[in-house]
Amino acid sequence: MFFTLNPRCRTARRLRLAGAVCSLLAAASLAVPAFADQNLYDDSLQNGWSNWSWATTNLASASPVHGGADAISVQAGAYQALYLHHDAQAASGFTALRFWINGGPAGGQKLQVQATLGGASQSAYALPAPQANTWTLVTIPLSALGVTTQTNFDGFWIQDVSGQSVNPVYFIDDVTLSTAPTIATITIDAAAHRRAISPLIYGVAYGDTPSLKLLNAPLNRQGGNNTTRYNWQLNADNKDFDYYFESIGDNSAVPGERGDTFIAASKAGGAQPMLTVPMLGWVAKLGPNREKLPSFSVAKYGPQSDTDYRYMPDAGNGIKPDGTLITGNDPNDANVPADVSFQAGWLSHIVAKWGKASRTGLRYYLMDNEPSIWHSTHRDVHPQPETLDEIKADTLAYSAAVKAADPTAVVLGPEEWGWLGYFYSGADQTYRSTHGYSGSPDKDAHGGMDAIPWLLDQIHQNDLRTGHRSLDVLSVHFYPQAGEFSEATDTQTTLLRNRSTRQLWDPNYVSESWIGDKVMLIPRIKTWAGTYYPGTATAITEYNWGAETSISGATTQADIYGIFGREGLTLATRWTTPDASTPTFKAMQMFRNYDGKRSGFGETSVLDAAPDPDTVSSFASVLRADGAMTVMVINKSPFAPSAVTLSLAHFAAGPAAQVWQLTSANAITRAADAPVTAGALTLSVPAQSVTLFVIPRAK
Repeated sequence: MFFTLNPRCRTARRLRLAGAVCSLLAAASLAVPAFADQNLYDDSLQNGWSNWSWATTNLASASPVHGGADAISVQAGAYQALYLHHDAQAASGFTALRFWINGGPAGGQKLQVQATLGGASQSAYALPAPQANTWTLVTIPLSALGVTTQTNFDGFWIQDVSGQSVNPVYFIDDVTLSTAPTIATITIDAAAHRRAISPLIYGVAYGDTPSLKLLNAPLNRQGGNNTTRYNWQLNADNKDFDYYFESIGDNSAVPGERGDTFIAASKAGGAQPMLTVPMLGWVAKLGPNREKLPSFSVAKYGPQSDTDYRYMPDAGNGIKPDGTLITGNDPNDANVPADVSFQAGWLSHIVAKWGKASRTGLRYYLMDNEPSIWHSTHRDVHPQPETLDEIKADTLAYSAAVKAADPTAVVLGPEEWGWLGYFYSGADQTYRSTHGYSGSPDKDAHGGMDAIPWLLDQIHQNDLRTGHRSLDVLSVHFYPQAGEFSEATDTQTTLLRNRSTRQLWDPNYVSESWIGDKVMLIPRIKTWAGTYYPGTATAITEYNWGAETSISGATTQADIYGIFGREGLTLATRWTTPDASTPTFKAMQMFRNYDGKRSGFGETSVLDAAPDPDTVSSFASVLRADGAMTVMVINKSPFAPSAVTLSLAHFAAGPAAQVWQLTSANAITRAADAPVTAGALTLSVPAQSVTLFVIPRAK
């Protein structure tokens, strides 16, 4: 038999892929043009490219350089750009624009890339902020720039979008139009970076029994603003600023029914329930016949800018028509005082009904909800901002009540709302917002320590004195702040959503929101816990990256699950539980119940290095039961499929891997098994997809 070597295999050989890659790429739909890459800049502009920039540029900058002798330096003012131009040419055959970028001494520039067709700019592609003094490869599919099949492609620019008149210099080098298919070689080593994955990272909030079963969810959290004022005796709460500060009773008047029903439903779904213990000092009260009561009655406090005109017109939002807040209201209008002894009664009720945590009882108790913003969410009863001393006293008092009722219970806190709450008390947050975001007198009065480290240290010192542990888990909340927590799925938001999960782990990633800092959330809270309160576990008990009904939200949720496991987080509960029909729900199933038989991702994380986790992220683990390897590959790109090669080390793989996949078709399907040859596996994964490889051990 006579045949000619497929040109795809020539490309594969050129890229030094494993032998198995050629045969697999031959079957994949990865067209490779017959012509070569086109260099745009390599020490100088080449192949007919010219400099049409409207920023200050130097095309012969001697330092720093990525390769050769020179690079391009760019000093851009507001909306200025490096613009490289070419006579109109066909873009077909090229797959991507590639270049290396260096953020210079400062880094952090806000830049976007746009290609031009006949001089007209096309889709904008936001770049991650360049790192200071570091060269980073940028690969942008031409499909992302809107020029894939066009015949009048004549240039591209890199534009400053900060709006600042003066911006730090950055550098560009080795610019190329590439013809190569997108191939991500993922290195996996079963003997390296081994770490147990806590099963508790896959929790949810307010899941019903059927959803909990489908997700095989380990935890179900009852939390949120209204739980801060739950009155267990009346089975009622106040809806705080979320809904006109109304106190509303549940349908049942049975004391503690809400918590009991939640516990029962969670356990029926196979999940451990988590309840919030109010610490604010006030809980809801009701009128005669369980009537609703408003904290800001229009009849009592006058006209307000908004009222619950549909259901309770007398309930106002506590804001006068001129925009100022109503102050001096009587908190007893719709609430009653509730101290530690009041909540101790509820704790006793829970233990009496359900038993101790060590047996069949409630295991997880949350120390209220987001205390540093009580003065906003619950300003009708707590208008004064919470101080460091207040949160310390509350945490010690209420955790002691929990431990007195059930010494085997697990206590989590402080359940802070987000970035500012990690560092500043409510008092300091309020002070800073009214003083130009400078100064922090409460922190200064407590040794200058950040809020959470100070709290952990104080509780630890208390425990050393008493010989009893007060807090078991450091828990925080986190939501991205640059627009990702929305249903938006435009290209810019999707790409931002793809990369902003770096806030959970990356020590070099600067948040692209108002935070403007290196969040590195999981390493940060693990360091705080280990330093200031040894033996304390870590949790993120509220998070959500948005786009729940979109495949963009699904790929992001899968990425988050993988990060939680790899980084060693102890516990997490997503806010809330997606509808079972959504891609995000199915992405969660990919980790916990992909086959409907409660099969899931492995329990031991191992090294998995993907070259560009903003486009294709990957996570690997080993199953305890049979030693099989599970690899979750997430193609976040909205533009194109990607060929991925899994290169396996220190793992004797069987001949073929199961392949389970979630795509924009919104269904988990089992694809054809993928052959494993010479320790490598290659497959083309669709754009915006989650693919699970289950690789058995060789017999």
